[in-house]
Amino acid sequence: MSGETVFNPLDKRNLGKSVVDALLERDAVPMRDITPFRGAGVYAIYYTGDFPAYRPLAALNRKTAACPIYVGKAVPKGGRKGVSFDVSSESASLFSRLTEHAESIAAVSSLNLDDFSCRSLVVDDIWIPLGETLIIQRFQPLWNQIVEGFGNHDPGRGRYDGMRPSWDELHPGRGWAARCKPAKFSTKQIISKVSEYMGGLPEILG
Repeated sequence: MSGETVFNPLDKRNLGKSVVDALLERDAVPMRDITPFRGAGVYAIYYTGDFPAYRPLAALNRKTAACPIYVGKAVPKGGRKGVSFDVSSESASLFSRLTEHAESIAAVSSLNLDDFSCRSLVVDDIWIPLGETLIIQRFQPLWNQIVEGFGNHDPGRGRYDGMRPSWDELHPGRGWAARCKPAKFSTKQIISKVSEYMGGLPEILG
C-alpha cells in the first residue's frame, strides 16, 4: 500500500518498546516484600491505597497493576563511565533504588507501604534511559508529571535553600524536605492539579 510506513525493528523506538513490553509482562510484587537482587534497569511503582486525592488511580490498580504512579530507572555507576559491558548485571542499583523509595514512603504518615507494589526489569545499561522515557510517555505517571520530587535525594547540609518538592508538600515526613524553602505550589494547588490529572486517566490508558 503506497505511503505506508516501513517498519524498522532496529529503530530506537521499537527497541525501546521491547523494554516496555518486557517490564509490563513482569508480575507486580509488594514493595515491602522486595528482597536483594543484582542488576540495574527500569521499574514502575503502583498505588492501591486510600489517600483521598488518589482514589481513582488506586481503584484502577486494585484488580491489576494497570497505571503506575511513578516510573524510574537505576543506572549502574560504572555504566556511566563505560567501565564494563557487564556492569548492569553486576550492579545492585535497582534494588537499592527501590529500597530508597520504600524508605521515602515509610517516612510519611499519609501513605502506607503496604499499598504499593512494583514491577522491575534488569536491562542492559545502554537501553535503560530509553526504556524509562517510553514508559513515562506511555503512562504519564502522577509522581513524574504532577507531584514531582518523589525520587529526590537529601541535598545535604548547607544546600537546603532550594524549594521543597511538591511530593513533600503533599506528603510531609522526610526530614530533609522540611528544611527546604516553601514549595512552589500550596497543598491546595497540588491537590487541584491531581484532581485534573485523575479526570484524564481514561485518556491516558486509552
